[in-house]
Amino acid sequence: MILFVYHLTWTFLVIFLLPFMPLLRNQRLFRRLVGVPLTRKRRDKTIWIHALSVGEVLSALPLVKSLRKQFPAEELAFTVTTRQGMAIAQRELQNDVSLILPLPLDFWWPMLRMIRCIQPRLFILVETDLWPGLINHLATRGVKSMLVNGRVSPGTLKSYKRFSFLFKRILNLFHACLVQTELDRTRLLEAGVKAEKVRSLGNIKFDRGYSPMDEEERREWLEAFSLSRDDAIWLAGSTHRGEEAIILDIFKKIRPAFPKLRLIIAPRRTERAEEIERLSKSKGLKTARRKAITRESAFYDVLILDTMGELNRIYGIAGISFVGGSLVPEGGHNLLEPASFGCPVLFGPHMDDFKIMAELMLEAGGAIRVHDPEQLLQTVLDLLSKPLKKKALGAKAKQFVESNQGAVQRVLAEIRKVLS
Repeated sequence: MILFVYHLTWTFLVIFLLPFMPLLRNQRLFRRLVGVPLTRKRRDKTIWIHALSVGEVLSALPLVKSLRKQFPAEELAFTVTTRQGMAIAQRELQNDVSLILPLPLDFWWPMLRMIRCIQPRLFILVETDLWPGLINHLATRGVKSMLVNGRVSPGTLKSYKRFSFLFKRILNLFHACLVQTELDRTRLLEAGVKAEKVRSLGNIKFDRGYSPMDEEERREWLEAFSLSRDDAIWLAGSTHRGEEAIILDIFKKIRPAFPKLRLIIAPRRTERAEEIERLSKSKGLKTARRKAITRESAFYDVLILDTMGELNRIYGIAGISFVGGSLVPEGGHNLLEPASFGCPVLFGPHMDDFKIMAELMLEAGGAIRVHDPEQLLQTVLDLLSKPLKKKALGAKAKQFVESNQGAVQRVLAEIRKVLS
């Protein structure tokens, strides 16, 4: 009855919107409401992997590539929710999967069309983006579903409990829920998931195969950004509104003591680049944007990264990193990308979405938590003034990443059990 009401609500919503669909300027929303054109020959063996956005797609990469090697007879289909995630998937997975498609909204008609098109024998949800209708449709057709690399933030747990009449039933439709940490496992149990379904296997993000940056690649990035080997680079990645102003103010205070210091800001949402550029210029800082820069560009103080998919490599040229979403209450972001290059990692107090990762990295001595702008200022000054301390912090960060790899193989073992 609960799921019937859920599907009925979607039906009334779409019927209400139907007369307005020709007026929708947002064509992407239109396609998600009615579904994309699907034509495909019927297949008997398809593993369907779904990822929400950029972070989840990046998490899925080592798993997809391992599935391709381990199960060559299986076809792989990959769906993504966001436009940014789709761009990354098309660039990174075009040689590994048979289909890359946007996931429609959870309205029964386009979702059933997608299921008929893909004909999955197994559905794998990476981390998050739980759609009750989709999971229910798969279960009624005898298709097993698995949650892989699951993480449950305090906000997500609160939603699961608030709407337990729905989510408890849907979560228990999963054949297995493979989560990152014991804390995530505990939270799923609190949400009402049966204990035998939930296992903590580690974080597959550690297995992304972070390739080191050699001198040639480093030189190419420096030249592309009009930087020299003598420049000290502070990279603030995945920042949110409210953080850039703090970081720019700190940079302006530090700059007189370290005239070769450059700041690179990579906002979480690239469409905010123009806003951040205006903010930086208003503070009297010479500012450039990545898309407009050339090797002959004039000198700048601050570079705004307004491109997708480059941040994970640019951490390799940074001397100090700050991971955003943590000075403001956004839950933080992945710490592994800067750490994998041996770049010292700084983050703020709001790391709820990556709590265990943050605590473990602090324990390993590869990161520093700052609680306010003043502490961030003093920490950056301290690391710039003490190169040996900065180098030691980066080495411990890299060792932390390397010592925690292996989750993909554990996940593959569970998938193998289901497929057999």
